[in-house]
Amino acid sequence: MRTAEPSAPARQRGFMGHPSGLFYLAFTEAWERFSYYGMTALLVLYMVNQLLLPGHIEHVAGFARFRAAFESLSGPMSAQALASQIFGLYAGLVYFTPLLGGLIADRWIGQRNAVVLGAASMAAGHIAMAFDQSFLLALLLLVAGSGLLKGNISSQVGALYPADDEARRSHGFVVFSTAINIGAAAGSLVCGLLAQLYGWHFGFSVAAVFMLLGLATYLAGYRHLPARVARSAVQHRPLTGADWRIVRALAAVVGISVFQTVAYNQRTIVLPVWIQDHVALSIGRFSIPIPWYQSIDALASILCVPALLWLWHYQAGRRGEPGDLAKVGQGAWIAAASNMVLVAAILGSGLHPVHPFWPFLYCVGLGVAFIYYWPTMLALVSRVAPPQVNSFMMGIVFTSLFLGNILTGWAGSLYEKMTPTEFWALHAAIGATGGLLVLLFGSRLERALRSEQS
Repeated sequence: MRTAEPSAPARQRGFMGHPSGLFYLAFTEAWERFSYYGMTALLVLYMVNQLLLPGHIEHVAGFARFRAAFESLSGPMSAQALASQIFGLYAGLVYFTPLLGGLIADRWIGQRNAVVLGAASMAAGHIAMAFDQSFLLALLLLVAGSGLLKGNISSQVGALYPADDEARRSHGFVVFSTAINIGAAAGSLVCGLLAQLYGWHFGFSVAAVFMLLGLATYLAGYRHLPARVARSAVQHRPLTGADWRIVRALAAVVGISVFQTVAYNQRTIVLPVWIQDHVALSIGRFSIPIPWYQSIDALASILCVPALLWLWHYQAGRRGEPGDLAKVGQGAWIAAASNMVLVAAILGSGLHPVHPFWPFLYCVGLGVAFIYYWPTMLALVSRVAPPQVNSFMMGIVFTSLFLGNILTGWAGSLYEKMTPTEFWALHAAIGATGGLLVLLFGSRLERALRSEQS
């Protein structure tokens, strides 16, 4: 038994054959992702083109000491390098704090209360982002809020399903991830356009409005959601030897996924700067807003879901559907190939600006890679993690994004020291490393994860 038995409302099938609670969780996450990706699509360009320049940087409360701490480790940094490090640290902490948020929910306040507090903190953070002076406070509020919200809302998705309903739970996570991508695509498009038309802070303010809508959506569905993921007597039992084997195997899978996370996440840090400098963005009189590229991988993820579900169903009928670990590895190979698209585009363009189609294709490939590895990993953890540490292990999943974003920020600071060809080839090699590790250790990890069936 891996998850608590859902309440009666949770067992009802009210949304595409899934529990009613999935509707509220999916739409809450869509609004939250709208605000997050709308803000992050602007963040690096905002820092490079305004916040970190003279006349603005002096007004950010506490920034002098914050910058001194960074540069004490790496020496003086350009605006681009500093922006990469700040973004990497912020995005990393956003995905580290769910580990703490999962512990808080499991031990004290429950998942529902944690999500409400997290959404309120994130809304306050987006409001603070609309002012230069409160930039660091905004990042702090967003990090704290994300810690309470992200892992706990994902754990609630898994808790909507009986422990033996593996297929429907996995498909429920695909629906949930599709909502993530809808919000990510819409946020980048809307906030990117509004920032280009009316200024950076207007775009950040819109992100705040949509975070508040996410909180309202969650409160509307409050009664359909489990207050706690692990409520049975099993949660009070100590972990067995088999449980510990599962925990170690899941931690290894999380560690392997860091490589595709680095290959995937450079789209939010260096890609906007590279596009600004090297891509021909004008189509007639229209100039493509750079933040729009942040929406492409999300749109691709949405559009490829029906095709992938059909493909996996077709393969399953012939006993050839890839297992969870194989899908994680395939996501890594697709991320590696996507980075090679930019390498080929740069080499093919010579001294001319790169055609906007090539970064578009790069983002499409990353969107397909995301669907292969991320919802698969969430469903795997929800299914096999011991109930005593279910939310904690979901937080462990997000530590892959913490490590990945920290490393992505560090790698982004190297951009000015390398040629663009070398930079994107490096990230192709990083993604391929994740795929190779799955090939080498996948069978051993699968045997450890099957301990839960014995």
